[in-house]
Amino acid sequence: MLSARNISKSYGNTHALKGVNFDIHHGKVTTLFGENGAGKSTLMKILSGVETPTLGEIELDGRRISFSSTVDARDHGISIIHQELSLAPNLSVRDNVFLGRELRRSTGVDFDEEARQTRILMADLEEDIDPVTLVEDLRLGQQQLVEIARALSVDARILIMDEPTSALSATEVEVLFKVIRELTSRGVSIVYISHHLEEALQITDYAVVLRDGTITATAEAKDIDLQWIVHNMVGDHFDRGSPPAGYGFGEVVLSVDDVCVADTAGLGNLIVDHLSLDVRAGEVVCIYGLMGAGRTELLESIAGRVPMAGGRVLLRGAPIAGSSIAERIGRGLVLVPEDRQRDGLVQTMSVGQNLSLASIGAFIKRVLTSRPRERALIEASIRNVHIKTAGGAAPIGSLSGGNQQKVVIGKMLATDPKVILLDEPSRGIDIGAKAEVFRLLGERAAQGLAVVFSTSEVQECLSIAHRIIVMRRGRISAQFGPDVSKEEIMAASGEAVVS
Repeated sequence: MLSARNISKSYGNTHALKGVNFDIHHGKVTTLFGENGAGKSTLMKILSGVETPTLGEIELDGRRISFSSTVDARDHGISIIHQELSLAPNLSVRDNVFLGRELRRSTGVDFDEEARQTRILMADLEEDIDPVTLVEDLRLGQQQLVEIARALSVDARILIMDEPTSALSATEVEVLFKVIRELTSRGVSIVYISHHLEEALQITDYAVVLRDGTITATAEAKDIDLQWIVHNMVGDHFDRGSPPAGYGFGEVVLSVDDVCVADTAGLGNLIVDHLSLDVRAGEVVCIYGLMGAGRTELLESIAGRVPMAGGRVLLRGAPIAGSSIAERIGRGLVLVPEDRQRDGLVQTMSVGQNLSLASIGAFIKRVLTSRPRERALIEASIRNVHIKTAGGAAPIGSLSGGNQQKVVIGKMLATDPKVILLDEPSRGIDIGAKAEVFRLLGERAAQGLAVVFSTSEVQECLSIAHRIIVMRRGRISAQFGPDVSKEEIMAASGEAVVS
C-alpha cells in the first residue's frame, strides 16, 4: 500500500535516518522494532506528515506523494497515535476525540452526535467512560485509550500506533489486539511500534528492525522469534540483569506501616488497604501488580503526592507525616513518576535544567546560583546515567523517550537519595535502555541505595529484584525471592497464565 524509499532525515550533524526502505502491506500489521533513538518515531513522523524527509520519496498506491502536514496525511488516509499523549486534559473525552474536526450542523457543533460516536468508540475498546468526562480525571491507561479512540474515529486506511499499550493493562491490551484484527480484516493497514517484544509478536504479520537509523532486518512473523528481534536490535551481548551483589543489606531505611489510600472518587473504597512493608539499605524491591492493584497510589502516598487515609511512613526510623514533597526529597526520599511528560519533566527547560532542578538549592547562595557547580553536576549526571544528548543546553524535547526517562532518573539520583521509588521506570523504554536503567539502579543499590520500583511486566520482576512484592486489590498477596517463576508471580496477582 505504501513504500518509503531511501528515506534520510538529518537534524544538523545528527543523522536520524540513513537511506531507509520501509513497506506497509494492505490489511497487515507491520511491527517496527528498535531501541530508543533508533529512528522509529522519526520515520513515523515522516509517514504521517509531522516531518518532511531530507532525502527520499514516498509512494502511496503506486503514486509518488509528499505530505505538507498531518492534515494532508490524514486526508490521504494516514493517522497516527503518538507515543507521548497529545490530549487536552482540560477538555472532555468527546471534545478530544473530535478536536480540530468537530461535527457541525446549522446551529453549531453537534455535541450530541459527537457524544454518540464517542460512546461507540469507547464501547469498541470495552471502556465505559462518559463522553463528557474531563481527560484530566482519567487514569493514564484510560487516557491512552482515548488517544486510540481519536485515531480510530478518523477511519484511516493506514493507522500508525507508536507505543499504544505502554500504559494499558493486560486486559486492555487484549481488547486493543481484538480491535486491530478487526481493522486489518477490513483492509486497514497497521504500523505497530512497541518495546513489549513478546506482546508485539502476538499481533505482527511483518517485522522490521531499525538500528541507528538503518534497517538491519526484515522478515515475516512465521520466520522470527524473540531471540531474532533482540539479536537484530542490540546484538549478541544483551544482559537481562540479575540482583546486585557486593553489599550486605543495611538497616531498615523505609518502613510502611498499615498504610491506607482512599479512592479519589470519594466512595470510601481503599485503593491501598492496610499495607505494611520494610525496605533495607542496598535492597532492590519490585512491586508487581495488574492495573488498579494500587501500586502507583502506594508509591505516590509514600512520596507525599497523594494523602494517606491511615497508617504511617518512617524514613530511617523517623515519621514523615506532614512533610512536603520537597522536604521528603531533602531527607533522602525521591520518586520517579509514571508519566514523565506530565510529572517528571519541564518541557520548556533544557536537559541540564531538568537534571539540576531537584538539586537547585545546593547551588544557591543567598540569591545567586553557582553556575560552575551546577554545570559540574549536569555533566556528571549525563555521564553517569549515560544520557545520549548533544549537551546540557539541548532542549529536553530533542531526546528520545528512553533518554528523557534517564533524565528524570538522573535528576532524582543527583539529590543523593537514601530511598528511590520508581513507578513503571521502563514505560516507553526499549530493551537496551531498560537494561541500562536497571544496571544503573543495581550499581546504586550495591552502594547502599534502597530501590523500590513498580512494574506490570513479569519479566522485569526477575531482572534485578532481591525481593518481589505482588499487590492485588490494594493488598500484598505474596512475597517472593529472585528464584520465583513467572507463573507464580502471575498467579499471585490474579492474572491468567497463558500456556
